[in-house]
Amino acid sequence: MCCLGAWAQGSIPLLDKVQGHRVTFHYTYSLAKNGADFSPVTDGDVTLEGNAYILEGLGLEVVSNGSTRWSLDREAKELVIETVEKEDLFTNPALFVGAYKDYMDKMHVNASGAAFLDVTLTLDTDTRARFLLTDIVYMDPKGKSDFSLDEKSLSGDYVVTDLR
Repeated sequence: MCCLGAWAQGSIPLLDKVQGHRVTFHYTYSLAKNGADFSPVTDGDVTLEGNAYILEGLGLEVVSNGSTRWSLDREAKELVIETVEKEDLFTNPALFVGAYKDYMDKMHVNASGAAFLDVTLTLDTDTRARFLLTDIVYMDPKGKSDFSLDEKSLSGDYVVTDLR
């Protein structure tokens, strides 16, 4: 275990290291309401760099370059393209990982190590969310060219909804 001493000082070194890197990790997100045990909601894989990210989970691929978001459901053959206006922790993993200090007063670090982090976030008096990040890997930044989706690369039987 590491980082709990730093936690008391308002910092989680594992997350502070995100700035200036491309980061990949596996996540598990679960909820607990009214004192019940945590129930799994979703899990998946994330690649992020700055405010851009690729999130794969729940059968969806969500790609964002920070200004446009593409949500692709390959099974349903649907793509939704929209302008990023306001995102929150649940639509943009970069917000949680990159700006976690905004949520410090609502967070508790359950455990952390060299490549994992387990935190609980109190959403309101009855609801808690648990984020477990594992297999965290830091790389040199590569630029945002990977964080877009060319809808023309999809076969003609996809339904594309462009809301920009």
